[in-house]
Amino acid sequence: MTLEQLRIFVAVAERQHVTRAAEAINITQSAASAAIAALEGRYGVALFDRIGRRIALTKAGEEFLPEARAVLARATAAERTLADLAGVKRGALTLYASQTITNYWLPQFIARFRALYPGITLNVVAGNTQQVAAATREGLADLGFVEGAIDDPQLTSEVVATDEMIAVFAKADPLARKSKLSIADLKKTRWVLREPGSGTRAEFKLALQRLGIAPTDLDIALELPSNEAVLAAVAAGAGGTVVSALVADAGLRLGELATPKEPLSERTFQVLRHRERHISRAEAAFLALLPHRKYDPHRP
Repeated sequence: MTLEQLRIFVAVAERQHVTRAAEAINITQSAASAAIAALEGRYGVALFDRIGRRIALTKAGEEFLPEARAVLARATAAERTLADLAGVKRGALTLYASQTITNYWLPQFIARFRALYPGITLNVVAGNTQQVAAATREGLADLGFVEGAIDDPQLTSEVVATDEMIAVFAKADPLARKSKLSIADLKKTRWVLREPGSGTRAEFKLALQRLGIAPTDLDIALELPSNEAVLAAVAAGAGGTVVSALVADAGLRLGELATPKEPLSERTFQVLRHRERHISRAEAAFLALLPHRKYDPHRP
């Protein structure tokens, strides 16, 4: 077995989808399928069940997954040690980040890092907050970026930015013209939300709890796996949503969406590290680029 086969197996296992895994690690679908087939054939063990177009880990696959992750983590640690001996000239840095951070906040720092340290290979993987925390805990991510606090004794977290959560509606929705949503407004609205496990969904739940509203009090019309899908559904009149001001900014400027003047809540972006891992020079160089700054959705 090779490290590449293990990397492909873990990617497929985490996404339960060969095509999405192949896209995430920049290989073809046929190459990913061949690697899984080679692993299964070499050891005579089925790692996945094929159910129509879906796949799911078998019991053997579930038992093998933590071992595969551990091997990859050790290989990454060895590579990091060698890279450190060369300073910030060669090596690799793997970042896991939530969708909102990956798409709307992190790119500016990635571009700056690439310009300053062209010899460092930068790998960026998107996931929801739970997936990012797990990858950082298991050593797959050097740094993890999530929304809100993470309660994990194996991880350290540090605030790197502040963000606002805003309610967003189609432009013609009367609720968008309010200065502030009432508890009654929140309860009667049909909501289009991100999937459970996302930081955006978790932050909305916390905001509701502070207002004394249980999640079961909401009328949830749709749950979708990406911010873009959520906003498209809202613009089409499927209901309202709550997202980062960063996410909604383009739609608000184009006039496709509208929001009450007062944000629903404020949250932080956090960077996660494993508590027991030595910080590499590449990690330190990337962290040095991250000032704590507040985003203003109402700026011109």
